[in-house]
Amino acid sequence: MPGIVDIHTHYDAQVTWDPTLSPSPALGVTTAVMGNCGFGIAPCPASQRDTVLRNLSVVEGMDLGALQGGVRWEFETFAEYMANLRRIQPLANVAVLAQHSTIRCAVMGEAASTRATPAAAELEKMQAMVREAMDAGAIGFASSFSPNHAGWGGQPMPSTVASDAELFSLVDPLREKKRGIFVMATGPRATPEYMESISEKTGRPAFMVTVLTMYNDAEPEKALEYYERCAAARGRGHEVYIHTSCQPLSFDFTLQEPYLLYSHDAFDRVKAAAPEARAQIYRDPAFRSRFRENLRQPKQGILFYGDWGKIEKESASISQLAKAAGKDPLDYFFDLPVDQQLIGKLFQNNDAGVAPLLRHEQGVVALSDAGAHLIYFCDAGFGLHFLQHWVRETGTFTLAEGVRKLTSDPAKKYRIPGRGAIKVGAFADFLLFDEKEVGISNLKKAKDLPGGGARMIRDPVGVHGVWVNGVQVHDGKDYLAPAQRPGQVLTEFNA
Repeated sequence: MPGIVDIHTHYDAQVTWDPTLSPSPALGVTTAVMGNCGFGIAPCPASQRDTVLRNLSVVEGMDLGALQGGVRWEFETFAEYMANLRRIQPLANVAVLAQHSTIRCAVMGEAASTRATPAAAELEKMQAMVREAMDAGAIGFASSFSPNHAGWGGQPMPSTVASDAELFSLVDPLREKKRGIFVMATGPRATPEYMESISEKTGRPAFMVTVLTMYNDAEPEKALEYYERCAAARGRGHEVYIHTSCQPLSFDFTLQEPYLLYSHDAFDRVKAAAPEARAQIYRDPAFRSRFRENLRQPKQGILFYGDWGKIEKESASISQLAKAAGKDPLDYFFDLPVDQQLIGKLFQNNDAGVAPLLRHEQGVVALSDAGAHLIYFCDAGFGLHFLQHWVRETGTFTLAEGVRKLTSDPAKKYRIPGRGAIKVGAFADFLLFDEKEVGISNLKKAKDLPGGGARMIRDPVGVHGVWVNGVQVHDGKDYLAPAQRPGQVLTEFNA
């Protein structure tokens, strides 16, 4: 089959020290799009490097020591970053989105996360940076309004405090150049109709990323409603799509690093505190009371709505364990040791509810988050999981239709030419696999990040080879060492 096209990755930092983009090529991915959610590392003046890395370490669950010790700063501007990628020669093909938060930080410095309105000159400079990124070969522009996106010390990520006027100004280069896509972690603020207005203004396709479009047993009709609203936009001539996850959205976490709870304002204290000080906060009755209030009146677009049956400790839910202990579930949860390993099974956990979302033509299979949240999970093998679960095990898709969903469909919607198909004149990106065995291994921990940092990783199952631009890069068990890494830095896209 054609190599898998992964349109939602966060390899922006990792690629500077690891040109293999591990583990994605091993898992069948031959093209990866970086810079998602508007987070990345270029442009970045030297004075802002530490701020950018500290924010990334929190919002994308990355090892701060690995980032600080691993990123090779051989660039400041976006164009210099793209040139650096070409020098690095990645193992797979990469495309890069211009990033709202990164650009805002480059222009506004420390104020990027606290000041909602930039000065006129600052806004003009930000718009110029988007234009420069497009000229340097960016595939489009990415941003975030998500309430789940907080950075270092609990500060909001820069784009989440920006005004609508600022965002509309920054997408204008897409209209001017008549190319590029727009992708956004929307939260509840950027509705399908909001995204349609951006698509209408720019004439470009817009892509939504939000848990509101994921199946949730608590609100079983909500996700599909979002897809239908996007279909209505398409009917009016405006392309609005949704990044659709084919895997259950689960988080391995501890109370020392409770990322999935950070969108509740009770956790503002927790985010601002050092990890070793968090246990004391959890014991505070005022904190617990505030969190109960958050759960009684949950904000839209958050990750955890208070269903303690979705949080598990050693394969038993907090609801079950609390009942057995004669405790309130919330009190039981916060009485746990802060280093207790937990798993939150939050969204996309019901096949019957997820299947219609995956079938919907306004969706595009994505959301691997490869390169990020490595202390919680590794979803870089989403494509192999799709072939295993949604094709072989459930029969939801034929093999041919499953392959289309992972290859030509995202390439077409993202305007990536020559990828996602096996035909004369296309690039020779291939995945060789056994359809009766294909899948992914269980999670395992590897201590292979710079400075000895650990990450969760998966291995391929039933894979017999991966080729990028005609060069074999993996044999199903190990990376190969071609004389020259064959990945291309993609800079030319269809209108």
